Amino acid sequence: MIVIYGIKEHLNPIKAQLSDTIHQCMQSVLGMPEDKRAHRFIPLDAEDFYFPGGRTPAYTVIEINMMQGRSPDTQKALIKALFSKIESEVGIAPIDVEVTIKEQPAHCWGFRGMTGDEARDLAYSVNV
Repeated sequence: MIVIYGIKEHLNPIKAQLSDTIHQCMQSVLGMPEDKRAHRFIPLDAEDFYFPGGRTPAYTVIEINMMQGRSPDTQKALIKALFSKIESEVGIAPIDVEVTIKEQPAHCWGFRGMTGDEARDLAYSVNV
């Protein structure tokens, strides 16, 4: 699951394009299938979204929640792909994008009535 935060005036107009770009990166780097898009957008009022100096109101935070198993090199490739593709396709400079990957063991995930470590039919590999 991916959660995207930003100031609503900047985030709302680009939601679909940003979702497409993020999912393209997830597919190309992690091998995620087309139908495994789980994005949640949190548009905030400017007074509810404090961010570091040197950033613009386009500042966007992307939190990626995933099962453990991807190598550090794979995770770094994903982050770099996001910076590059978001800049070229959505127009947000890397200085205004923050990416955090949060990993949890498979047993901490629950979907389709089972835990992640019980799932044997994933259409993608977690260990990449």
